[in-house]
Amino acid sequence: MWTHYLEEEGLATAHISLVREHTETIRPPRALWVTFEMGRPLGVPNDPDFQKRVLRATLKLLEASSGPVLEDFPEDAAADEAAAWACPVSFDEVEEDLSDEERLLASFKREMDQLRSWYDIAVRERGRTTVGVSGVKLDDLADFICAFLGSDLPENPKPEISLPLVLNLAIDDLKAYYTEAVSAQPGQNKTDSERITDWFWDETAAGKLLFGIKEACVKSE
Repeated sequence: MWTHYLEEEGLATAHISLVREHTETIRPPRALWVTFEMGRPLGVPNDPDFQKRVLRATLKLLEASSGPVLEDFPEDAAADEAAAWACPVSFDEVEEDLSDEERLLASFKREMDQLRSWYDIAVRERGRTTVGVSGVKLDDLADFICAFLGSDLPENPKPEISLPLVLNLAIDDLKAYYTEAVSAQPGQNKTDSERITDWFWDETAAGKLLFGIKEACVKSE
């Protein structure tokens, strides 16, 4: 872990741990374990007083002359304010006379199309997007990901890195596309990431498709 190299050069370090088991294994010099959602080491957004307490508790670990030190932060993060979705996404049904896999793929591509207007609004309002790290064009993203369910793998748009890594980045693009699109809807709680995550994995064809991609990748050489 990089903290060990810094310590060897005489620079004391402390970090925030979101996964206690990993920290216990790595044994960094000083760590503060928090019970927050993954990706939120300081708790929920827009709560500066709470975030300062987390940072102060982390910096206080620097008073320890040696380690490893692993302390628990005594507070849980405040929950996001629950609010009903003002305009929940409702996707059209696809034809019944298709196989299960064909229906899934058709539903997924239809979802992508139906979310496009919300995604465009999100980009226009925010002036930015996190979609695009894979190098796969947005219009080609659905076909690129779906190709991994079959035997004919797609062409690698980033030959400098491996195709499996490009798939990983494409899935990041896909999740970002859905998240940015649905959070652009009026009345949404933009910080309620757990609700958006549950919606993606439990209610969308994209979530179901990715479980299928996982199985295909496990079986692939």
